[in-house]
Amino acid sequence: MGAVSAAGIGVAALWQAARDGDSKVGPLDIQRGESLRVRIAAAVHGFEPTEHLSEQELRRCDRFTQFAHVAVNEALADAGLSSEEIAGQRTAVIIGTGIGGSNTIEDGCFAFFSGETRVNPLSIPRLMPSSVISHVSITHKITGPCFTVTSACSSAGQSIGTGLQLLRAGIVDRAIVGGAEACITATAMRAWEMLRVLSPDRCRPFSRNRNGLVLGEGAGVLILETEKSMQERRGNPIAWLDGYGTTSDARDIIQPDVEGAASAMRMALVDAKLAPDAIGYINAHGTGTVLNDINEAAALGRVFGDVIKTVPVSSSKSVIGHTLGASGGLELIVAVRALCENTVPPQTNFTEADPKAPLFLPVDGALSRPLSAVMSNSFAFGGINATLIATKPDA
Repeated sequence: MGAVSAAGIGVAALWQAARDGDSKVGPLDIQRGESLRVRIAAAVHGFEPTEHLSEQELRRCDRFTQFAHVAVNEALADAGLSSEEIAGQRTAVIIGTGIGGSNTIEDGCFAFFSGETRVNPLSIPRLMPSSVISHVSITHKITGPCFTVTSACSSAGQSIGTGLQLLRAGIVDRAIVGGAEACITATAMRAWEMLRVLSPDRCRPFSRNRNGLVLGEGAGVLILETEKSMQERRGNPIAWLDGYGTTSDARDIIQPDVEGAASAMRMALVDAKLAPDAIGYINAHGTGTVLNDINEAAALGRVFGDVIKTVPVSSSKSVIGHTLGASGGLELIVAVRALCENTVPPQTNFTEADPKAPLFLPVDGALSRPLSAVMSNSFAFGGINATLIATKPDA
């Protein structure tokens, strides 16, 4: 696994922040953002692209692609795989993004409307959502299936699930999957302000006094591999990706639907051949908005019944913000680390119980308990739902 987040570069930094409930939301510091009313975000600080990418790569890569390059390299090192081993047609690259090259779009539009007659000639290949998978495939000479999933906040979750399906179908032996996003720009912040879903102070998922989400950025990448391929190279899995469910509400472009989310979770449980009581921890979508949290809590109640009273639930978005198309990748990484460490991350920023979201939230710090299976949810505008289930190799 590989990660870039507001917690820093690397999975270790991400996990430490999630486990300790250490929120990385801070003051907004972006170009041209002086008139914004919301002044906080979960930005990646201290990221020096020149330390990770060549001058040629930097000319061609938007910030979201830069994040992905770093996360992919960490994931490959974590898996013990070289570029030579993953080259060719038996590897897929499927990385999701909700927006694509936001920074390139912002800079280009500003330059044009400021009267400049020349913008970056590489703007199109930098901003296109598929730029990320193209760069990864070119860098590592991967000639198998390469495509981007763009389904808003479910992009990474669906990319991971699609990679799983390609492996099961025998089309590839390995898949580089996850998500990348870098959309903390002035125009993006203003657009989210106009939706009236941004919190001016902090993200409080499932708290009664929650008042919105906080934007984040980063990349979360995982390497999926068939059991046969891993055995042949004598590798060791961190976890099994056993369950995937995805559905569409087909109802409203913004308002979430309880049954749509519930059906994705049921589908993932059936796919993993697990009963609800087998799940030891749920990494919730948990955006901190009034409607999302109520709907997700209701969906969890429908799927888990009384069992939900004993299954700990927490959202990573209070720590690393809502990373939109990258969220499913980063949050599955948190869930998998929880599985490995037998540790449930706490629900950060919780202040007051909401009777409309009656969940078992670890609000007094991380919980230590044996875990054999974990669930991660991603729900998106447009009613696109994705649920993933991971289990321990010896479970």
